[in-house]
Amino acid sequence: MSIETDRIEELEQQMVELLDEVDRYRTATEDALQQLDWCIGYFTGCNKSRIAKSLGANRAHIRKNLRRSEQPTPTPSSSDS
Repeated sequence: MSIETDRIEELEQQMVELLDEVDRYRTATEDALQQLDWCIGYFTGCNKSRIAKSLGANRAHIRKNLRRSEQPTPTPSSSDS
């Protein structure tokens, strides 16, 4: 029984380590999406709507694959520069 108990403890420790790694990846993903959102807003504010639209499409694709809801792309008040 001691071998089984040791094996169970080892597997539980591996599971904890894997869950920690998942949390790190999740945090990195959320940070990257926030940076992408900032870039979209920046390019929208600079009247570079084509770039913002392309980044928005990329963001939508990423969020879809992550099973997250899509966010609207900001729209500028004037055309591209």
